[in-house]
Amino acid sequence: MASLDEGWADPARLYREGRRARMLLDAAREAAAEAVGCRPDELSFTTSGTQAVHAGIAGVLAGRRRVGRHLIVSAVEHSSVLHSVEIQEREGGSVTRVTVDRSGAVDPAAYAEALRPDTALACLQSANHEVGTVQPVAEVAALCREAGVPLLVDAAQSLGWGPVEGDWSVLAASAHKWGGPAGVGLLVVRKGVRFAPQGPVDEREFGRVPGFVNLPGIVAAAASLRAVRAEADREAARLRELTERIRARVPELVPDVEVVGDPERRLPGIVTFSCLYVDGETLLHELDRAGFSVSSGSSCTSSTLTPSHVLKAMGVLSEGNVRVSLPLGAPEEDVERFLDVLPGAVAAVREKLGAPAPRTAVEEDALVVDALGKRCPIPVIELAKVIGDVPVGGLVRVLSDDEAARLDIPAWCEMRGQEYLGEEPADRGTAYLVRRVS
Repeated sequence: MASLDEGWADPARLYREGRRARMLLDAAREAAAEAVGCRPDELSFTTSGTQAVHAGIAGVLAGRRRVGRHLIVSAVEHSSVLHSVEIQEREGGSVTRVTVDRSGAVDPAAYAEALRPDTALACLQSANHEVGTVQPVAEVAALCREAGVPLLVDAAQSLGWGPVEGDWSVLAASAHKWGGPAGVGLLVVRKGVRFAPQGPVDEREFGRVPGFVNLPGIVAAAASLRAVRAEADREAARLRELTERIRARVPELVPDVEVVGDPERRLPGIVTFSCLYVDGETLLHELDRAGFSVSSGSSCTSSTLTPSHVLKAMGVLSEGNVRVSLPLGAPEEDVERFLDVLPGAVAAVREKLGAPAPRTAVEEDALVVDALGKRCPIPVIELAKVIGDVPVGGLVRVLSDDEAARLDIPAWCEMRGQEYLGEEPADRGTAYLVRRVS
C-alpha cells in the first residue's frame, strides 16, 4: 500500500518523490536477495519469469561467445527455456538435451558427459512444473563449476519453498508461482559470470533489464515471498501429507491409473497422474463442473494434438493426464471431496469414449486395429478392446497417424503387462505391434 501511495515516481530520479521510490525498491531488492541467497546488486527485477529466462540465457550465451556456442538443457525444461533453445539452434549454435528417467529426474553424470570445451551454458530447472520432481541442482552445479561452465537454474516452481542449493551461476523465477502478483520476475546473475545483455538496454536494473520497473508489484512480490517463506516448512509438511494421500488413493479408487513423478524428491503441493482410456481435456471439463480447477500435463487437445514434452521425455502415459496443484492453505476437506468426485468423473469420460470393460475371453488370430484419423486416447481404447480377442502370444497391429500413440501404446503395454514389439512403416501412419502376454 505504501508503494501505491509513495512509489509512483521514477526511482532513478533525485527529487524527493524519486528518493522515496528508490528506498522502496532497494528494500524490496534486499528482501528478495535474502530469500534467494545472493547479493542485492546481483538481482534484477523483470516483467515475468519468462523474460528472466530469455534474458538470462541470451545474456550468458552472448557474454561467453568466445568460449563457444554449445548449450546444455534437460529434456523436461519449461517452454521458456525450450524457446531459447530454438533460437540458439536457428542461429547456428549446438544444443545437447539431457534425458530423464521415468520419474522425470536427470542423472548428474549425464550433464558431466555433455560438457564440452565449447559449452557456454548449462540449464536445469530446480523442480519440474508438470510432475513436481525436484532435480539434483547442487550436484549438477558442482560439475559445471568444476568445468568452468555457468549453470542457469529456472527456480520458478521451488523458490517459494526455499533457496536453491548449490553453486549455481544464474537464476530465474516468477512471483506468481509463490503467490505474489503476476508481472514480476527475478533474474540473478552472480558476480564473475560473463553477461552481455541483448537488445536495447538502459541504466535501470544494473543494465540487465530495460524499462521502468513496476514498483508496487515488486514490493508486493518481495513481501509475499518473505511471508510464504515464514511458514514454508510447516505448510510444506501439511501439503506433502495431502498430496501423498492423493498419490496413494487415486490408484485404489480409479482403475488403470499411473501416478507419475518422483514419489520422494518432489514439491510439496503437486501431484500428477494419468488415466488410461480418458481424454485429458474432457476430464478437466468434468472436474471443472464439479468445482475443481486442475490442469493437464497432456497436450493431447484440440489445440496441438501432441503429447506433453515432459511426459514424452519421461516415457510415461500421456493420455488422461491430471495435475493437481494444492495452493497454500488448501483445506483437507477439498482433497477428500476431490477423491470422492474423481472416480465418477473418470468413469463418465470413459463411458462417453467407449472404453473397454475387463475381458476374460481368449480367442484366436491376431488382429489389425485401424485407428487412422483418430486422436488420443482412441487408438489405445481400440487396442484395449481387442487385446482379449487374440490368443496369448498373438499379435495386434495398431494403425495410427496420431503422434501421441508413439508414447501411449508402449505405456499402455507396460501398465497392462503386454509386450510392445515396436513400430513399423505403414501405407498410412505407423503400425504399432503388440504381443498379448496374459
